[in-house]
Amino acid sequence: MRVIDNMKVEIYELLEGARQAWGTVVIIDVFRAFTMESYAFGSGARRIYPVGDIEQAYRRKREDANLLLAGERGGVKQPGFDFGNSPFEVQKADLRGKTLVHTTSAGTQGVAAAIARADELLLGALVNARATAQYIRAKNPRQVSLVAMGLAGVTPTEEDLLCAQYLKALLEGRPFDTRGAAERLQAGDGARFFRAESQDSAPQEDFWLSLAFDRFSFALPVRRDENGDIYTEPVSVQLPL
Repeated sequence: MRVIDNMKVEIYELLEGARQAWGTVVIIDVFRAFTMESYAFGSGARRIYPVGDIEQAYRRKREDANLLLAGERGGVKQPGFDFGNSPFEVQKADLRGKTLVHTTSAGTQGVAAAIARADELLLGALVNARATAQYIRAKNPRQVSLVAMGLAGVTPTEEDLLCAQYLKALLEGRPFDTRGAAERLQAGDGARFFRAESQDSAPQEDFWLSLAFDRFSFALPVRRDENGDIYTEPVSVQLPL
């Protein structure tokens, strides 16, 4: 990956970091918001609207019954939602041509917090990290802000910081050792995916799908539609061999 010396890459954390981020901003949520969105697009989804306010999600559904609702509060799928926040759940679904409205406790809150200051905003996870870096390098912005959203936007988590550090290394053309990441996370912040009582809302398959580094060759830039509502659609990126 070609390195351009004048690009400044900074890591921010949590909702406060999302509010401070500027330039080209990547909102990172590995467990599981933007991993889930990546797999939803892999299952054929056409467009996803990330929203912070759950009442806005319900309102959008009332206005258009064809929309699908996805997301969580406290990690749990909400009443009336078609999907929770599970990559495994959407990977199994036929979403061809479908539009989703997605709201979560961390990732989509970060989008809402960062959108006003960002020159461009992207959604990041380990599964699309290299594609996101390639997309940014092609644009060559002077400032890149990587925001690790953590748990509910208020508690730092290992997986989001790992993704931010990985993206920073990719953008700066530095090597990054991903070996042992799964073992560390399984013993730490990913342990919840292996508890028997969590399998309905956070199955262990979600853990492994979230740790599939660079599985997807698309970036997820955030745009505005004709009504001014923010959405994302995948933009294919040519990855290096």
